[in-house]
Parts: sequence; structure tokens; C-alpha cells
Amino acid sequence: MTVADTTAPIRPSAISTPTLIWTVAIAVVAILYLVPSIAPWAVKYPDAAIIPISKWISIIMAWLKSNFMWLTRGITNVFNVPLQWAIDLLAKGWKSGYGPNAVVLPRLSWIGVCAAFAIAGYKFGGWRLSALAAACMLYIALFGQWTSAMLTLALIVISVPLCVIVGLMLGVVAFRKPWIDRTIIQPMLDLMQTMPTFAYLIPMLLLFGNSPVSGMLATAIFAMPPMVRATVLALKRVPHEIDDFGEMVGCTQRQKLWWVLVPSGRATLMVGVNQVIMLALNMVIISSMIGAGGLGYDVLLALRALKIGQGMEAGLAIVALAIVLDRLSQAAARQRPAMHVQDQNFIQRNPMLTLAVAILAVTTILSVYVPAFAAVPAAIKVSTAPYWKAAVDWINIHFFDAIEAFRTFLLLYILNPIRDFLVDFPWLGMVLLVGLAGYRLSGVRLAVLVVLMTSFCAVTGLWEKSMATLYLCGVSAIICAVFGIAIGILASRSDRFAAFLTPVLDTLQTLPSFCFIIPVVMLFRVGDVTAMIATVLFAIVPAIRYTNHGIRQIPESLIEAATVSGCTPRQMFWRVQLPLALPEIMLGINQTVLLALSMIIICAMIGTRDLGQEVFIALAKADAGRGLTAGFAIAFIGIVSDRLIRASTDRLQSRMGLS
Repeated sequence: MTVADTTAPIRPSAISTPTLIWTVAIAVVAILYLVPSIAPWAVKYPDAAIIPISKWISIIMAWLKSNFMWLTRGITNVFNVPLQWAIDLLAKGWKSGYGPNAVVLPRLSWIGVCAAFAIAGYKFGGWRLSALAAACMLYIALFGQWTSAMLTLALIVISVPLCVIVGLMLGVVAFRKPWIDRTIIQPMLDLMQTMPTFAYLIPMLLLFGNSPVSGMLATAIFAMPPMVRATVLALKRVPHEIDDFGEMVGCTQRQKLWWVLVPSGRATLMVGVNQVIMLALNMVIISSMIGAGGLGYDVLLALRALKIGQGMEAGLAIVALAIVLDRLSQAAARQRPAMHVQDQNFIQRNPMLTLAVAILAVTTILSVYVPAFAAVPAAIKVSTAPYWKAAVDWINIHFFDAIEAFRTFLLLYILNPIRDFLVDFPWLGMVLLVGLAGYRLSGVRLAVLVVLMTSFCAVTGLWEKSMATLYLCGVSAIICAVFGIAIGILASRSDRFAAFLTPVLDTLQTLPSFCFIIPVVMLFRVGDVTAMIATVLFAIVPAIRYTNHGIRQIPESLIEAATVSGCTPRQMFWRVQLPLALPEIMLGINQTVLLALSMIIICAMIGTRDLGQEVFIALAKADAGRGLTAGFAIAFIGIVSDRLIRASTDRLQSRMGLS
């Protein structure tokens, strides 16, 4: 029997190739950062090598404007007809002729519109939804926001059907032609969803003029992607048995699509409609900057004048309108189609619709003779504007020193050092590290994509502003992740806390981005701290929701298995629930990053110096090249972040056996 030689030397474990590559890459980047004189062209992109993409875009836009003005103005005139009809019906009324012989037809009575929304709520969701719809509409009326709200609603009424129709058609094309979906439609949708909202306004302003139609078209383009994606998903989810049934009964391809597949995917399609409505409402607010008017214009004026009370009232009116439209569309999506009964006329088949139309007609006729039906009487209007201002003034008087100390601490010891580090970071080093991350997570294809998109920010001369955008977005996203995941965990462990949290999150999610800026500016003044706080409030919701949902959706069988195995509550959380919920949590972080990026751009209105500032300057000067180039840089930052986080999530799921 031989005895092993215990005196043999122990060989060190070999370093893996990926670890070695990362070590070398980080060492090279560190040398470039610490000793920039070694290769100054790799640290700061040479001005002589900048590609004048913005000038090329400006030339193209000028050519389009000079050669196709007749077409764009024709489109404006065509869409202006239904839009003006909706505005007259809901907000202004019709006027025919001039002078004493002019005939004025009234707009729909505010009382009738409130009643119609209450009836719609009862039809789709019962008395509770009816009461909510009526309360929200009455809030809009009593707080003096009715006319502005109806202008906003008119834009929604015209832009949403346009989004739904075009999005449905593109979704059908993507479903039938997967290669078109992969090569054209999906990249286009990614770009549309990551392009900052303000970048949409510049070409609309140049081509279609400063008018509500420009705002409506910008809204339609921005809000369309969810409908396309929902259509593809709905058609793919139709069971094969239903598809085969359509073939068996002799349907043509067109008949099978419109009579079998589309009706079968109705629930998912209505979810897409809901998302279109919410995005359209958000974009209508932004579109107020190019003549759309409505509640967004009221919020914009209040922000410019720092009138916190008026801004919050208009913002809460947007929230009320958003809640009504959101709840009604969700309830309509859940409702099953009614059974067809023969020998029934239109009124018998649609009693609620008939009742709503009758009330609208009667109250509108009465508004000609009774002023209280035409406009909300001044005697019953209320305002909370003085109280909002008084609250902010009280906080400033009693807590100014503490607020200023907090603001100064954040700037000097957290924000400014991070900003300086990223702005001075070698552009080639960032491209190298991002490319290695893409290759490690998903291979060559992702690596090439992220390298090209990151390089775009450098070759266009926007590297420093891109890094300034990345710094503020990154800090805000990290804070959102830390607090959002913690709050989501608490909500997943307490039904009572989750019930309390739900309306708070709903309000934060529907409150327009401008409304986050106004009170924070009043407390912290303009600058990066204000932008960070407003961004955290705006972007934290997905981190909370996805964490809560990810932990709650873990199968009970796994929880029971862990309990039987003798896990303590702490072990259950750290070794079972959190690892299984991590992919869902990462999706929430992904959404948080994209929301933070969109909010950072809007915060350029309060003094941040980043890509958002480029877009605002371009909008003020109607410089399409400058604005779209900055918009593409912002979109590419969002796409790179989205692709890397998605790839890491997929990799994590495959390791856990969940994919």
C-alpha cells in the first residue's frame, strides 16, 4: 500500500481567459486615465476627427422642407379637420358667421360629460369605477381646469385611434413577416421608445408648423410602439387549435386574420390600447411646447413662472384624467364581449351608450339657456394654489439651512466627483469595456452593437455631454434601485403596506414629469441636485412594482419545499425568494434606467448641462440636425443600457434554469 506524497508542491489554479482579458482591459484603461499623455487621442476624442452628422441631418431636413412643404402642409390640413372638430365639440363650441348674426353652437356640457364618464365606469366596472370616474371629472371641473382638460382630451381622442390603427397594421406585418420584424420594425420601435420626447418636436415643428396638429402627430409617433408590440404578442399567443379551426372552416388568410386571430387576441390588444392612451397623455403634455395647448401648456407656464400652486393643480388634473382613462381602458380590456341576441334594436343592445348620448344631448341643449350647464359656475370653483405656495414657503423659512446643507453635501462629495470622473474617463476605454461586457454577456453581435452606439457619442463630438447625462442618470438609477428594491421587499411581505403603497405608486406613475420639477425647484433651486431628486421620484416606481411582483409570483410549491427543508425566514428570503425574483427585479431596474434617462432630459429645463441641454437649444433654434443628433445619442445610451441589462437577465435566468 502506497502513501501519497504530502510534500509535493501545490500548483496554483489557472486564471480563466475571461478574467485575464478583463484584468488586462481594466489595467489599460486605468493607465490611460491616470497618464492621459500616453495617448491623448484615446482619452479625448480629437476635434479634427468629429463627423458632422448634425450638419448632414440639417441639410436633409432643409431639403425635405423646401421640396415637400406642399405635402406636409396638406397632411396638416387633412388632420386639422377632425382635430378642430374634436376641439370644438369638447372645448370651444362652433361659431358660424360674424357680428350680431353669428350662430354659436355650444360645446358639450360639462355636466353631461361627467355623467357620460360615470355611465362608462358603471358599464365596464360597476358602481365603484363609476364613482371614481365621476369624482375625477368633477375634480377637473371644480378646480377650474375644464377647458384645458377638454383640449387635452380632444388631442387624445384623435391621436389614440391613429396610433391604434397604424400600430395594428404594423403589428400584423411584423407577425406575418418575421424577417421584416427583426430587421426593420423592432429596431425602429427600440429607437422610437428610447428617443427623448423633445427630439420628436423639432422635425414636427419644421415640417408641420407650430400647431396642435404637430403636437398630435408627435404624440401619435411616440405612443405607437406599445400597440405594435401588443399586436405581435396577441397574434402569437392565439392557440394553434383556434388557428387550425380557421383553416378547417375554409377561411382565407385575410378572413382568418380579422375574423379569428384578432378577436382571439382582444385582451392583449386592449392592454396595448391602454398603454397607448397613457403614453399619448404623457406626450400631449410635452407637445404643448409646439402649440398643442391644454393642461400641458398650463403646467409649462407654471414651471416657467415658478407658480407651484397653479402647476400642481394642472398636474393633478392630468393625473385625474389619466386615472379615468387608465381605469376605463383596463376595465374594457377585462370585459368579455356580450352575447348577441336576435330581434333587438340598437337601443336595446346598447342601453348605457344610449343613456349617455341622451344625457349629453339634453344637458348641451340646456346649456344654451342655463349658463351653469355651459361652464362651471365661479361660485363653486375652488383652488388650493395658495396652500401649496404657503407650504413651500413654510418649509423654506424653517428648514432652509438643513436643505442647503444637504444640497451642498450632495454636490461636493457625491455628484461633482462622479461627474468629473466620468467626463475625464477615456472614451476609447469606455468603448472597450462596454464592448467586452456585451461580448461576455451575449456574444459578438451584442458587442458590435454596443460598441457602435457608444462610439457614436464620441464621433459626433458629444462625449462630454453624454458622460454628464450618464452620470446623473446612473446616480439616480442606483438610488432608485436601492430604495425601490427595499420598499418592494417590504410591500411583498405585508399586504397592508402594499395596499397603502398602490395608490401612491399610481399617482407617481401618472403625474406628469413637469410636476416633479416644480416643488423640488422651489426647495432646492436649479441644478443637478434638483434634477436627481425629481428623477428619483419619477423613476422609482418600476423598481418597487417589479420587486414586489417578482417575490409574490414565486410558486407556493417552492416555498413549501424550502419550509420542509428547514429554512428559517431569513434563509428563505436570501436563498430562495430573492434569487428566484432577481430576473424580475432586473427587469424593473431596466425600466427604471430608461425612465431616469427620459426624465434627465426634461431636467435640462432647470439647468443641467448634458444632452438634454443640446436638445432644448436645438428646439429653441429649430435646429433639427443638432437636436436629432443629441436625440440619437440619448437613444443609443438607452439602447445600450437596455441590451446589457436584458442580456445579463437572460444569462441569470439560464443559470437558474428559468429560461
